[in-house]
Amino acid sequence: MEGLLEILIDAQGLLPVLESLDRSALLAVNGSDSLYLDRMAHVLTTAITWVPLYISLFIVVLRNNDTVRKVLMILGAAALCVLLAGTVDDLIVKPTVARWRPTHDPVIGSLVDIVDGYRGGKYGFFSAHACNTFSIAILFCWMVRSRLLSVAMVIWSLTNCWTRLYLGVHFPGDILVGLTWGFIVGTSVYYLFYRLTRHMSVGRRLISSQYTVTGYQRSDCDIPVAVLVFTLVFALIKSCIL
Repeated sequence: MEGLLEILIDAQGLLPVLESLDRSALLAVNGSDSLYLDRMAHVLTTAITWVPLYISLFIVVLRNNDTVRKVLMILGAAALCVLLAGTVDDLIVKPTVARWRPTHDPVIGSLVDIVDGYRGGKYGFFSAHACNTFSIAILFCWMVRSRLLSVAMVIWSLTNCWTRLYLGVHFPGDILVGLTWGFIVGTSVYYLFYRLTRHMSVGRRLISSQYTVTGYQRSDCDIPVAVLVFTLVFALIKSCIL
């Protein structure tokens, strides 16, 4: 019992140090003197920017699953990721923990570089952008097993994480915890999906050079990768003309 109390006391003493480091790290990466980067971060953090990527992933699912039931189960798995990641975060964790976003933090709020007046909600622990995007990224990493697509999905998630730090609406700690929770959710949902669908055969003879180990055509996996690249290029160009 005494050992447990000592651990709790040490943890309480360590918390202010971690919060101080978190604030310092945020101020080191938040904002810049570049209006171009301000506009780019704003474009990339907006959900509608990534709609083409979502559509391309849906196309890959449709082209590589031969039953409506399995397509619906994949969509259900993605929805469950969002529910367990972002929804739980927004409805339970953020109001319970009640950690200020950097833009509202009474200690460094006045030092945070605000872009276009965007401050976000009051509480920021943990980042819904980080956990939502990373849970979906991990789900598709496990489900498709394409190295190229996996790298692209992780880049997509980390790009969203960068925008949240740049805009000053999350501390690095918020991002790290969000990524951790997103990984746990994405992995757990995939293994639930696998247990429910492992009896469903692919129904065709697969050639290893053309298909991933889970039966996805490699050429189809290039579609979301190309869409991601075009989306990033679009963000670069749009940021020039805003």
